[in-house]
Amino acid sequence: MATDHNSKPTNSNKNNKKRKNYLPYNKAVKKGAYPLHAGVEGFFITCDGGREHQASNEAINVIESFYEELLEDAELKVEQAELPKKPVNKITKFASDSSDSDNDDDDDKGSSKDEANDKKSLETVEDIDKNAVASGDDESTLGTENGVPLENPTHADKAEPENQDIKEAEALGPPAKRQCTDADAPDSGSLPKKIENKSVDKLIEAELAELGDRSKRRFSKLDTGCNGVVFIQMRKREGDPSTKDIVQHMMTSLAKTKKHVSRFLLRVLPVEVTCYTSEEEIRRAIKPVIEKYFPVENEKPRKFSVLYDARANTGIDRAKVIDAVAKSVPCVHKVDLANPDISIMVQIAKTICLIGVVEKYKELAKYNLRQLSGSPSKEQ
Repeated sequence: MATDHNSKPTNSNKNNKKRKNYLPYNKAVKKGAYPLHAGVEGFFITCDGGREHQASNEAINVIESFYEELLEDAELKVEQAELPKKPVNKITKFASDSSDSDNDDDDDKGSSKDEANDKKSLETVEDIDKNAVASGDDESTLGTENGVPLENPTHADKAEPENQDIKEAEALGPPAKRQCTDADAPDSGSLPKKIENKSVDKLIEAELAELGDRSKRRFSKLDTGCNGVVFIQMRKREGDPSTKDIVQHMMTSLAKTKKHVSRFLLRVLPVEVTCYTSEEEIRRAIKPVIEKYFPVENEKPRKFSVLYDARANTGIDRAKVIDAVAKSVPCVHKVDLANPDISIMVQIAKTICLIGVVEKYKELAKYNLRQLSGSPSKEQ
């Protein structure tokens, strides 16, 4: 009986096995990625399937590099515009002012006389030096006083005063260090107090804290929930270029240089507005974009097209979305699918609609990085 009792598992062992399946108590649990939601601005990027994590990290690095290039170009243009034009060195003469011309002639004559006097004085000085040198070369005339010859001074005797000065300076020792006083300190009134008080270590700590805080990052990734799709959110600050400008600069520079900058990225598209996938929400959210790129007062009409693509959403009608976007554009502008000046991009990922504007979409290989850089693309 004792052997049978020991062979049976106890209830405590069963409970221990079950408790291992629960989350640990009082320990940090890794949260999931931040999901894509309405009201954000950023970049919609397609990538290789299963490489979303690597593609998002690579996308942040690529976008930051082109963002910094765009800022540097803007600063150079501003500096060139602020530089004053060089004055033209021209002598202006007025024929009507006879008195001024006479004065100028007198000044020229006076200056020529001064130059002649200077030359004469220089010639007299040179003659005196030559005579002194000629008289100093005779050893018989050197060091004579009342007809009695004196000993010629040697080089060692001449160097004695200099050596004595050096010995006295060494005996006194190195000069005492002068302490910096408040009066000698540079004027720091122009510098802000924050920079004066903070040390380098504190500034580095503040920068690391800013990088660690996700809400303060300029570029961060959001989970779209779709395979082969990445979204990079951009938090715009004062003076920052728009997402359209960054992507346009990226594509034009890659088209010129043919430089391979990515391994996992395919297409990079700007997103200026995000909303939920309903016709009413799309009409309301697209109004600021239409007012910005399709003004009514524009004399020259613009040709446009609508680019639509949906992922993980079969409940919305494609024709209704395109019709809602096209009707929101003023009647002055016309639809041209063959050669549009500007294209309105509508991308749907699950329940979120992303809207942006692109230019020269077909000329720039449909914003495909691999085709622009010359490498083969897996996406068709």
